Amino acid sequence: MQNPISAETQEASGRSVTMSRRKLLSSAGILLGAAAVGAVAWRYRPAPDHDRPRLSVAEAFSAAGAGSITLVDIRTPREWRSTGVPVGSVQIDMRRDDFTEALSRALGGNRAAPVALICARGVRSARMVRRMAEAGFSQIMDVPEGMLGSGAGPGWIAGNLPVARWQG
Repeated sequence: MQNPISAETQEASGRSVTMSRRKLLSSAGILLGAAAVGAVAWRYRPAPDHDRPRLSVAEAFSAAGAGSITLVDIRTPREWRSTGVPVGSVQIDMRRDDFTEALSRALGGNRAAPVALICARGVRSARMVRRMAEAGFSQIMDVPEGMLGSGAGPGWIAGNLPVARWQG
């Protein structure tokens, strides 16, 4: 026996259509499940491929500390506040309309200067490495482990590399 819910009763083609609580909950569960699967798939999607050099987080930390690269954290201010930022890095939110110009300024206008990009899990940095190579940055590198780890490795934080509080 159906238990009709008046809010779900509609007129469709001149006849009354009633949805039971069970059917409504089942439909909602299916939609929520599909959304959850999509969110997980999006979060853990593979990074785009590129032919640029990749650095481990330890290599990036060492090279930035030695002054041989500029390490740029391209995550969002919310992420910087949440986890802190890699010691020795410059922070430039990749969503900025003027990201390319801001990166160029961080390199003193020298698009041939060595620069490595880091994000949370290596997906955004890979995407931006490709984009910046197309924009003329000739020594652009990727840190695919990211801050939180990925298939490339455990990441900056789990690697116990130093993190500074973001001064935003």
